Amino acid sequence: MLTRRRMLALTAGVVAGVAVSPGLSARAASDPNAGPSPVLRLGLLQFGTGAWEIAAMTALGLDAAHGVTLAPQRFATNDAGRIAFQAGAVDAILSDLLWAARVKAEGRDLVYLPFSSAEGAVMVRSDSPLKTVADLAGKRLGVAGGALDKSWLMLKAHAQAQAGLDLQSASRPVFAAPPLLAAELERGNLDAALLYWTFCARLAPKGFRRLIGVEDLVRGFGVPREPTLVGYVFDGAFARAHPATVAAFARASRATKAVLSGDDPARTEAAWAAARREMQAPDEATFTALRAGFIAGVPRLSLAEDEAAAAELYAVLARLGGERLVGPAASLPPGLYFAPEGVSR
Repeated sequence: MLTRRRMLALTAGVVAGVAVSPGLSARAASDPNAGPSPVLRLGLLQFGTGAWEIAAMTALGLDAAHGVTLAPQRFATNDAGRIAFQAGAVDAILSDLLWAARVKAEGRDLVYLPFSSAEGAVMVRSDSPLKTVADLAGKRLGVAGGALDKSWLMLKAHAQAQAGLDLQSASRPVFAAPPLLAAELERGNLDAALLYWTFCARLAPKGFRRLIGVEDLVRGFGVPREPTLVGYVFDGAFARAHPATVAAFARASRATKAVLSGDDPARTEAAWAAARREMQAPDEATFTALRAGFIAGVPRLSLAEDEAAAAELYAVLARLGGERLVGPAASLPPGLYFAPEGVSR
């Protein structure tokens, strides 16, 4: 239950709110009588991947160029951002598809815009004897996200289907926060750990490798194209009142990802220099791994293709986790994806 005390505790996770890009919209730039575009209050996790993109976007002026004015607010935790969004303190946040679908199915008006398909993996030491999921039997396995995390459910189902192995009882799972699990894996107190992709990328330069990735699990369930499981979630009322603003942000986001992916070499390094200030990359190897992981997660599907792939995967997850995982909707709620004019479906 969300009590007032709980809300105050979570929203205390706000780090800072800074308005940037006070430029006029594209219409205002050509029409001196037009007013400024509505400000988009965007909630971002401190040092999260969304902050990387927004840092690059604003450094290159792509927000103003595409007609969007941003007022980012930083949060220390995902929970704090979600509570702020549900309380109306921000117009949009970066969150996962399952959360957005569940909240919409429960009656909250919102829309989803894909951000990244980058997902986690089971990580082991490079010299580990573990080669397949079947080798996890009897091993100390760290699991980020809890017992109902979608990646853990998919890993368990994969192990059962491919090796007849019940990982819940056959391995020794340890559920904890990703930073703690990564540290325990480094210390040798875990044999393997199922972690989010940024933690996997930080471990790779330290002598760790992937045993199996979440994308492999998705394909194993017969979903040939991996959907973006993380996206920008907009308040539905804001999106309906200001569709041009959301569309402008979508264009700015796509343009920023294109530059970060190297489509504009003259500006790519400047974009990554801005992003790097948000990445907490202590060395070049870590920065390179994080950069490669971000680029690998850039959406390649159209909105329609992404929604179709998401619906396929959602049906699998609803079967695996039931209402405890996905909420009251057994299928992806209709109208979840935002498809404004000018954004290709």
